[in-house]
Amino acid sequence: MTKDSSLTRILRNVLGTAAFQRLWGDGLQTAQDDPVALGRLLLSTRGEVSGQAIADRMLSLIEATDADGFAQFCQALRDGFEVDAEKVIAAAVAARSGSAVALEALQRAAEPPRQELFRRLNAAPHGTARLVRFRERLLTAQRADTSLAPLDADLRHLLRSWFNRGFLVPTRIDWHTPAALLEKIIAHEAVHAIDTWDDLRRRLAPPDRRCFAFFHPAMPDEPLIFVEVALTRGLATSIQDVLDSARPVIAPDEADTAIFYSISNCQAGLAGISFGAFLIKQVAADLRAEVPGLKVFATLSPVPGFAAWTAAQGLEADALRADPDLLQDAASTYLLTAKDAGGRPLDPVARFHLGNGAELHRINPDGNLSPKGLAQSHGVMVNYLYDLDQVEARHEAHAASGEIAANRAVRARLSRKVPPRP
Repeated sequence: MTKDSSLTRILRNVLGTAAFQRLWGDGLQTAQDDPVALGRLLLSTRGEVSGQAIADRMLSLIEATDADGFAQFCQALRDGFEVDAEKVIAAAVAARSGSAVALEALQRAAEPPRQELFRRLNAAPHGTARLVRFRERLLTAQRADTSLAPLDADLRHLLRSWFNRGFLVPTRIDWHTPAALLEKIIAHEAVHAIDTWDDLRRRLAPPDRRCFAFFHPAMPDEPLIFVEVALTRGLATSIQDVLDSARPVIAPDEADTAIFYSISNCQAGLAGISFGAFLIKQVAADLRAEVPGLKVFATLSPVPGFAAWTAAQGLEADALRADPDLLQDAASTYLLTAKDAGGRPLDPVARFHLGNGAELHRINPDGNLSPKGLAQSHGVMVNYLYDLDQVEARHEAHAASGEIAANRAVRARLSRKVPPRP
């Protein structure tokens, strides 16, 4: 860079030459190309405008690094911006007095300086969106270097606060939504691919179709998550029927059921920060107010881990597809009994909906006959029922004891014969 860099010029203009020299002298000149040095400088800065300029420069340098350079920066952030263990111990001893001042000092000492650094980076232009993209790269780097986990824990902690329900803005997406945003809906659809604009139109334009998304004020042009809804008469049990281009369209006031048939997260950098539960409950409440005739709120959900589980049990795909009863028995066993290492439902979609207080309501053996559906789940899809009067109680029961709310007919299949793994 030239001797008088763009960052230097900004700070000289904001502060004046005398104040600039008094605060930083020549220190900025050596720091301006080093994101780690800029991080230390940013933590020592008190001025809002100067802090924004330094944060912007720091993020720009990080964004320009390749994968190796990014990993090295993350390692420096992990090691050089960690808590001082001796200060924490000393503060903990002092806090035994119960003094409010001492307890506050302990809290400050126990927080890694990088958390405050992230807060200050958030003040940069488009800082929130840039930190979300930073975390997307961090998650990739963490797969190769698990020692970066504390760094992700700190950033995830802050993002959960910044993206809490109070800041999220629910918005309906329809055929008149600006094309730039519709293109993002097409790109981020993760469950049932949108192949053409005509396909998208069939999901948005008819009066018996809805799409809703959550946005954040700091990222107004970027959907965080969206859900697609079909208004139907009775429970939809196959995605072929829902997406059929020749299906009969009904008026909203003829519908008695809202089917949530696709939920897609849009920001990889917000993985592990769940919005889906909020969105489903918000949309269900809004739809009930808009369409009073709606009595049932349910999903038509994939079972992405089912085929892998049946293979591990020694169950042949051809045998399952040839015997719908056996297929449903196996699916019931999988969804009600298969657990991960933490004792939660093994299937990620089941884990999400059951954790949100839904009921495992119906298993549909021919729910998704696409190549993807057959490969993932032998064609099985599931209806999870959201009873708005019971959803909170079911959520609490599941969180407390792992209790799974399930329809009697689904649970009865557990007593049927599923061949054990040989």
